[in-house]
Amino acid sequence: MLGGVFAYVAGWFPRATYGAQPRAQWIVDAFEATTRPHPGFRRNHAKGICVTGHFDSNGNGAALSTASVFEAGTYPVIGRFSAPGSNPSQADAESSVRSFALLFSLPGDEQWRTGMNSAPIFAVGTPQAVFEQLSARALDATGHQNPAHMAAFLRKHPEAQAFDAWVAAHPPSSAFFNAAYFSVDAFRFVDHERRAQYVRWRVVPETPYQQLGEDAEGDPDFLAHGLVKRLEQGPLRWRLMISVAKPGDPVDDATRQWPAQRDRDSIDAGTLVIDRAQSQIDGPCRDINFDPLILPQGIEASNDPLLAARSSAYAVSFARRTKEEARFSAARN
Repeated sequence: MLGGVFAYVAGWFPRATYGAQPRAQWIVDAFEATTRPHPGFRRNHAKGICVTGHFDSNGNGAALSTASVFEAGTYPVIGRFSAPGSNPSQADAESSVRSFALLFSLPGDEQWRTGMNSAPIFAVGTPQAVFEQLSARALDATGHQNPAHMAAFLRKHPEAQAFDAWVAAHPPSSAFFNAAYFSVDAFRFVDHERRAQYVRWRVVPETPYQQLGEDAEGDPDFLAHGLVKRLEQGPLRWRLMISVAKPGDPVDDATRQWPAQRDRDSIDAGTLVIDRAQSQIDGPCRDINFDPLILPQGIEASNDPLLAARSSAYAVSFARRTKEEARFSAARN
């Protein structure tokens, strides 16, 4: 799976499936326009912290997928907690969403990479809408956003109201480690009989959710600081829960939630354990592109157009920041 996934880097998302779309380079340019330049950093989720640990699979997921990660056993993981946004200096209190990316190392040199958010849906469902949303947030000549541009975007994209409503009803967590994280996009799981089912997954923390309080405002980096301090007491754990779609559930639209019953019927596939945190500057997650289309056999992409867009844009961002890092290294030497 590793080889073909980066075919999207060339530029356009596949026309046959998604119609005319903005180039991945344009989307990354639009991310850059939302803040001043920050060379060497990711164009989105610029501020983060690396983590490592393992996944203890209990074998339950094997009923849904042939992926080796669901066979009973223990698999190493490298992860990264972050908040959305292109500014690595942004204060943590400014973000209403937490993000968690993971790379599972599997037998046969396979990998499963996933990027999850603490909200179960995206604001928009197409690459074009992503581009328009970012363009509405671009800084003008004075270094500020123009509220009229965002108001015009929201009038054109009423589907974004569902995301805003969810965020308003679910205050951000006080820490990285007491939030649940959702795959948002749907994927296809293929079992040993070659039967395919659409799924979404989430990781549910062992630590009870706690709402962000005013006491965090004094520390602009309280999310990373709190994670490091908590890990001094011992590992953190989440349960990997898999929800299976039923007929009529949207499997190609990340702006729409599935009925709550899907989560109540979800399958517990095992325990994610995080036991160490490292700086993103030189930690193990620094050089990882958490491309959601790097998948093991038994897990396939759905037709959700955001998956191709994310894969392509992540690759462009990765190429830019690694090129910048190489220039910095050459200049120092």
